[in-house]
Amino acid sequence: MINTFRKQFEQFTIAQQLFRWTLLSVPLALVVGSLVALFLWLLDEATKLQWRYTWLLYALPLAGVLIYFLYQYWGKKAEAGNNLIMDEIHEPGGGVPLRMTPLVLFTTIITHLFGGSAGREGTAVQMGGSIASLLARWFTLSKQDTSTLLMCGIAAGFGAVFGTPVTGAIFALEVLAVGRISHHALMPCFISAVLADITCSAYGITHTHYHITFSNVMQSSMPYLHLDAALLLTVVAAGIAFGITGFIFAELSHTIKNYSNRWIKIKWLMPFIGGLMIIALTWLLGTRDYLGLGVTNPTGGASIVSAFEADGVSTFSWAWKLLFTAITIGMGFKGGEVTPLFFIGAALGNSIAVLTGAPVDLMAGLGFIAVFAAATNTPIACAIMGVELFGGEYLLYYAIATFTAYYFSGHSGIYLSQKIGVSKTHPQQAITDTTVRQARNKRIHKKD
Repeated sequence: MINTFRKQFEQFTIAQQLFRWTLLSVPLALVVGSLVALFLWLLDEATKLQWRYTWLLYALPLAGVLIYFLYQYWGKKAEAGNNLIMDEIHEPGGGVPLRMTPLVLFTTIITHLFGGSAGREGTAVQMGGSIASLLARWFTLSKQDTSTLLMCGIAAGFGAVFGTPVTGAIFALEVLAVGRISHHALMPCFISAVLADITCSAYGITHTHYHITFSNVMQSSMPYLHLDAALLLTVVAAGIAFGITGFIFAELSHTIKNYSNRWIKIKWLMPFIGGLMIIALTWLLGTRDYLGLGVTNPTGGASIVSAFEADGVSTFSWAWKLLFTAITIGMGFKGGEVTPLFFIGAALGNSIAVLTGAPVDLMAGLGFIAVFAAATNTPIACAIMGVELFGGEYLLYYAIATFTAYYFSGHSGIYLSQKIGVSKTHPQQAITDTTVRQARNKRIHKKD
């Protein structure tokens, strides 16, 4: 009777699968959400100490050496970070080591404590991936189910660290392949992201709130066009700039890493020299605005929050943050790139708004999500992030900015193991076996 019911009504099987994945997602979300809460609290404390004791910056080179040796002796495969998780999702093999969680947590805090310009998404995603891999081994899951649970780990980490669970779920699906989304893990990722975000919030962790107060977005300069045509053109042009900026950031980060590996034979000198470069740039500019996360600034200088104000950042704040972060990540420090990308995008949007007369807060918000979309090839997730962070009133402009930026970033990105599912230059061409790494190497060799 039950078997006959199953054959006639597929919804019964669907309900079974959802129930099973809910049971698998609950422990994952609880652990990852708790780890992210701990991480965010430690990160906040480290940031406060870094601003209070400015001399900590001068120990950044030594902190980099410590990070190098920690990964050298205990890291093993964990050194590959987010790319290892993507590789394991595409082709499950040896798994993601559990040691990745304490290593990336501790080394990210070190990076921020001593003034490195890095983010937090990479840490949250790697913790999510390593815990998911552990649970997959405990539950003896199949390779396909292991891939799905790893995606859930990404969703849980991302959703909890930014307080954007819907974005976290879509990001986990979209980030794996450029131009292609598989929906097989949609509900498991969504459940994991929501539960992880709830868990993180239950510890009293709060996220920064951003506001776009511009209220005349939908006023039209033409009776048959229900939006501001002049603003629309500005957003399109800004989207192109955001896309190119995302491309520059990704390429500069990879280039710094590749050439430092080629030219510096004693590998522990890489982060040491990188730390010295950050100190030198800080002295050169006479400001500490580009150290650390950059979400807020206790001195009233440039930050993500201040970029939403007319005089909050200087014209080239975005470029300096880009350089600081590319050096920090490229020379071997740990953390993530996403929060600095938010800074770069918001500051660039501010500069474009000042230049064109567009609304500053709107353009800062668009840059915030669009440069991120360009560097990660996740335009849909980033458009949704705009809704979760700023409200849904400006969704049309979020989509224009993120979709345009996505295309103009080319076949590049911060995640080298990301597969290219569909070509951006030839939309009908499927490229299922090529990665961003391979596309980049091909482009570089062609130049040579």
